[in-house]
Amino acid sequence: MRPRAVVFLGPSLAVEEARAVLDADYRPPARRGDIYRAADEGADVIGLIDGVFFQSCSVAHKEILHALEKGVRVVGASSMGALRAAEMDVFGMEGIGEIYKLYHRGALESDDEVALIFDPLSLQPLSEPLVNIRHKLGLARRERMIDSAMEEALLGIARSLYFPKRTYQRMLEGAKGEIPEDRLESLRIFLEGDLPDLKKEDALQALLHIRQICGARI
Repeated sequence: MRPRAVVFLGPSLAVEEARAVLDADYRPPARRGDIYRAADEGADVIGLIDGVFFQSCSVAHKEILHALEKGVRVVGASSMGALRAAEMDVFGMEGIGEIYKLYHRGALESDDEVALIFDPLSLQPLSEPLVNIRHKLGLARRERMIDSAMEEALLGIARSLYFPKRTYQRMLEGAKGEIPEDRLESLRIFLEGDLPDLKKEDALQALLHIRQICGARI
């Protein structure tokens, strides 16, 4: 019998795209108690990708321990999952992806790095997570669109924005007067173009990992 996988997914990756990678029981971003319920309902593997942060109570560490103690494999990546995996990998939670690695080695520490707001119905993101802004500004610097001083200035502006209001547009508006207008416009086009989305890439990696787990246990 194929192991049952429950995946908590929201703005990091569209469920339609996720289903093309892994056949699973997809649920909205996890709230306090959701991991308990999934474990007690018989999940063999739980994928924690997205979860709520400040809108309501977030996933508790003890519910992840509860699932692990029941023999459930718990995989975390991308957003809330990456953060919790970095905190709980010593107890057996499995972290996947670049964002997990950044938290694990202490390069990232704050929940604010992956926090965003999303439409409660469509689950589409309505703001940009700081970790993605950081990643794309790094790409812009490597393309020599900005120098390291401009990168730090822009990142500082992005950090100063409250996470629901954190967008590329607001960040660039805050940089007017510090960075030349023509440079800001070319940077806007670059940042809003088809660039790698770190959270999405990590979510896909996690789904592939869960698929491998399920395949190995058939």
